[in-house]
Amino acid sequence: MAGNEMVEFRWHGRGGQGVKMACLMLAEVAGQQGKFVQGFPEYGPERMGAPITAYDRISEERCNIHSFIYFPDYVIVVDETLIDSVDVTGGLKEKGAVLINTPSAPEDMRSKLRGWKGKIYTIDARRISEEILGQNFPNTPMLAAAVKVSGVLEPDRFLADIEKSFQYKFAAKPQVIAGNMATLKKSMEEVQAG
Repeated sequence: MAGNEMVEFRWHGRGGQGVKMACLMLAEVAGQQGKFVQGFPEYGPERMGAPITAYDRISEERCNIHSFIYFPDYVIVVDETLIDSVDVTGGLKEKGAVLINTPSAPEDMRSKLRGWKGKIYTIDARRISEEILGQNFPNTPMLAAAVKVSGVLEPDRFLADIEKSFQYKFAAKPQVIAGNMATLKKSMEEVQAG
C-alpha cells in the first residue's frame, strides 16, 4: 500500500462462519501496524446461516468516511452459495478482485459472477480448515487469503502480529494457536489466481 491509498474490502458470508471476526481481525492487525482502519459488520437478521456483510477500510491516512462500502477494491466471499442470491461483484472496482471460498478453479467461477471481467481468486477454505482444525472454520483461511491477494499487509509481518493477537485472545486455550497459524500459512500458499 503506497502513499495515501485506501483499500476497501466487502465480506459476504453467513452467520456462524466467523465473517465478522475475520473482518475485525484484519482491522485489528492493520491498526497494530500503524494504519488507519475501520472494520464493521452490517447488521441484519442475526441468526445462524443468515447472509451477513462486513466491511474493512485500511489507509495510511486518517479516513473521515463513515458509510458502508459501495465500491470495494476486494470482495471476499466466505460462502460460495451466496453467489446465486447476492450480486457479490456489485460495485466492485474494475481493477479490484473477488476471492471465493470454493474447491473450484478461478476460471470455473467466472460464469457465476454476473459478467464480472476482473480478477478472480479461489481457495478451498473448508478443506484447509477441516484438515488442520478438524472443523469447518472458513474465516481463518479467508482472512489469510485476503491479506495475500490484496497485498494490504506484508504477509510475514501479518503472521507475526496475528500470532501475538492469538496468544492474547486464546490465553485460556493456547492449544488452538498452532492450528490457526498453520491454517493461515497454508491458505497463503494455496490461494489460486485466475
